[in-house]
Amino acid sequence: MAYHATKHRVLNRGVPPDSFLDELVAWGRTAPNDIFLPNAHKDIYSNVFTVLGPWQDLRHRRAVMLEVMRVLAGFESSWNWNEGVDVTNRTSITPTTIEAGAWQVSANSMGFGLELKSLVLTNVGSLTGNDFQRAMKQDHQLAMEYIARLLRRTVNHNGPVKRHEIDPWLRNDAVMEFRALLYPSSPARAPDDDCLPQYRGGLRR
Repeated sequence: MAYHATKHRVLNRGVPPDSFLDELVAWGRTAPNDIFLPNAHKDIYSNVFTVLGPWQDLRHRRAVMLEVMRVLAGFESSWNWNEGVDVTNRTSITPTTIEAGAWQVSANSMGFGLELKSLVLTNVGSLTGNDFQRAMKQDHQLAMEYIARLLRRTVNHNGPVKRHEIDPWLRNDAVMEFRALLYPSSPARAPDDDCLPQYRGGLRR
């Protein structure tokens, strides 16, 4: 694929490699709709609304999630799927608190929602910290779905999101590029827009 806006620099981390963007777009095309629907939580969509909103439809929301994941992975790991423990975090000393993978999630984040535990148990067969770390590095599909679902639950697990440090690096032109990559030659109104009957009016969530 040809990337332009989605190759914008993030902080001092450089630009995401094409291979990372390839996997991100491929996942975005098949990820379940429920990940992107409005919910009642103070989540990533309400957190970045002033930067990337208002939301147009479900396809826009899907592209916004990819842009957040692009920038956040730059902050957390410089897009390194195999990133290990954050040596600057003094609490990262147990299997459940040690960060792992491109988005530097730790096993204790499963406590934010039963669906997170279910996702890991279904794909990994275990909820132990060491198995969680290994899976977040090796199973890229799981790592992408996990961070997306975690961000729909809370913005507090990833410091750069919680502190709005990612906000200056989020770009609307990158969102539009992601949307075009997800839905090439798509109609103005998408069939899955019907999943949002309660959504008109630029809801923050």
